[in-house]
Amino acid sequence: MEFINPLANQYIETYSNATPSYLKAMYEATLAEHPHAHLQSNWHQGGVLSFLSKLVQPTHILEIGTFTGFSTLCLAEGLQENGILHTIELREADANKAASYFEASPHANKIKVHHGDAKEIIPTLNYQWDLIFIDADKTGYQKYYDLVLPNLNKNGLIIVDNVLFHGEVLEEKMASKSAKAIQAFNEYVLNDESTEQTILTIRDGLTLIRKK
Repeated sequence: MEFINPLANQYIETYSNATPSYLKAMYEATLAEHPHAHLQSNWHQGGVLSFLSKLVQPTHILEIGTFTGFSTLCLAEGLQENGILHTIELREADANKAASYFEASPHANKIKVHHGDAKEIIPTLNYQWDLIFIDADKTGYQKYYDLVLPNLNKNGLIIVDNVLFHGEVLEEKMASKSAKAIQAFNEYVLNDESTEQTILTIRDGLTLIRKK
């Protein structure tokens, strides 16, 4: 489901330049070669992630859902000189592909890839997070939120992807398990009095969350 007229999307990409240009080759390679290429953040969304990261200027970033690493490298653009980004990927092949891209990037020494179940890995990471990006299995969103929120810095930011889930959350009767999970997550966050949030209609929906 298109939330923005395709011509408007094309215009937006034409007049936006925040996405790191050196990522074009890896971005296009994933689109051409990966059987689940739709899971990659689109080019403009990558620029939004990079832009927000530069505003936050984080020392510690957590990403839940690496895929092939495009969003990771966009987020890394705002890292402080001594900063580090921890990214978690369940699928081994994607984690390995992402790691190869990271090694060839300007941020090679700032990114740590974790392969496995994020629900098990997050509790082992003893950091206060400045920036968190959640883009993994939709049924796990609420659990991820509960795990990371206590360690979000006072002025930190959580970014959550796919909160419109292809428009399915707009339907009276949601058929898919993931859409129902996203709707439940959106309501859960809305009712959390410790945070405030806003949804951006970028691609499949991005929610920005901060502590009050």
